[in-house]
Amino acid sequence: MNHYAMAKGLFLGAAFLSFLLSVGLWFLVDREQGMFVGLWVPSILALGAIFLNRGEAAGN
Repeated sequence: MNHYAMAKGLFLGAAFLSFLLSVGLWFLVDREQGMFVGLWVPSILALGAIFLNRGEAAGN
C-alpha cells in the first residue's frame, strides 16, 4: 500500500469517526455538541483534499 492510499484512508476514517461521534452526541448527550462535532467532518475532508492534492502536484 502506497503512502497516498494510506493517507487517503486515514482522512476518510477520521471524517467517518467524527460523523459517528457527532450522531452519538446528537442523540445521546446534547444536540449542540453533536452539531459542533459534526462541523469537523467537512473540515477534515477539506484538510485531506489540500494535503492529498499537494502531494499529487509534487509527484508523490
